[in-house]
Amino acid sequence: MNVDFKGYDENVATFIVSGSLSEGQFVTIADDYTVEAASSGDEIIGCCVGVRDGYAAVQLSGYVEAKSNGTVNVGLTGLSAYSADTVQTSNSAGKHKVIYSDSENNKVGFIL
Repeated sequence: MNVDFKGYDENVATFIVSGSLSEGQFVTIADDYTVEAASSGDEIIGCCVGVRDGYAAVQLSGYVEAKSNGTVNVGLTGLSAYSADTVQTSNSAGKHKVIYSDSENNKVGFIL
């Protein structure tokens, strides 16, 4: 039996894109109805699952896997962006349910 959380409680909404954004990057709010690629220290509001014609489909809830910078502990953990596709722990960021952490391979799985 395999454990899999993909598809759990996924919720996707469409936003206008500010700047350059690619599938798999974490996003933050840039302006009204608009998202941009997250940068170091930014709160993560979702993960881009598609971009077309200046619009982004953003996963706002559900399970995602990402690269991690440093050790991320499982449990309710504050996470912020380290870069657009990498997360880091943060005492001031919103808490996320981290259910998988592989510090050897710098990977983490969490609920948005």
